[in-house]
Amino acid sequence: MKVRTEHIKETVREFSFNEPAESFPVLAAMMAAGECRFTGSVQVALTAERELDHYRVEGTVSVPVQLDCSRCLCSFDRTVFSRFTIFFREGAAVNREEEDEVELEERDLISSSFIGDEIDLMPEIAEQVALEIPLKPLCSESCKGLCPVCGIDLNSSTCSCVSEQKQSKFAVLKDFKVRP
Repeated sequence: MKVRTEHIKETVREFSFNEPAESFPVLAAMMAAGECRFTGSVQVALTAERELDHYRVEGTVSVPVQLDCSRCLCSFDRTVFSRFTIFFREGAAVNREEEDEVELEERDLISSSFIGDEIDLMPEIAEQVALEIPLKPLCSESCKGLCPVCGIDLNSSTCSCVSEQKQSKFAVLKDFKVRP
């Protein structure tokens, strides 16, 4: 997914891509690590335009993904969707290591650089998808999870296990009285 800058110097251009998730190294590594399973291709629709000294790329990315719930361990399907804006500047990335602290502005957080006459969108698209994958996926907000004693899925059935109430370390303070 490379865009030639000569095609977007004069006018706003629209692009759309369908790429298999395996063609993105970051997404392939996520699948290999077992974080998720992409069940379809990555669909990208974007517009690119030149603005003064940079290129503005706005668009959307979506991909169907299968995740495992972090509470009940059941697999479920979702579509990951992201809307993004990225500014591309020509030239190497600025190295600011000589300063101790640098305050980043919002534009710095959504900026990238490129060299030559092509903008490679693959790393930025993969980053947008990776950022939308939840660290602790839930099949639903009301998921009850598994019983900590017997391991039964509490969403589909109930168990007769008695959960022990753990004594708080501060329970000894409940009878504490302050004397005047």
